Amino acid sequence: MAKFKIEKTDAEWQQALTPEQYGVLRRHGTEPPGASPLDRQYGAGTFRCAGCGTPLFASEHKYDSGSGWPSFFQPLADAIGTSTDFKLLYPRTEVHCAQCGGHLGHVFKDGPAPTGLRYCINGAALTFEDK
Repeated sequence: MAKFKIEKTDAEWQQALTPEQYGVLRRHGTEPPGASPLDRQYGAGTFRCAGCGTPLFASEHKYDSGSGWPSFFQPLADAIGTSTDFKLLYPRTEVHCAQCGGHLGHVFKDGPAPTGLRYCINGAALTFEDK
């Protein structure tokens, strides 16, 4: 099991997070598409990890993918880590917070230029800080 800079017991995570945040960040859940108001958040600012507050994505890297989840074409430097997920019987690239290991979502190769990537992120895994 990977070690992260921010480590808490399961009980501490449950106390610190809402049930929805805990289900996504710590149990690798997925919120329903369109459930998060952050999918429609296009103000200037920073999207942070709801678990530990780490800055993950800049608002200028967000776009409307039409998927129903907040989508970005690139993360902030050193903000995320990835691993391979086989939960749907085929490999997907899971995205997690580099500081606390919280599950954020997945990255796909169907995004816009300049990266061609779509970081499809659960809104429950994020908070938004206005610029």
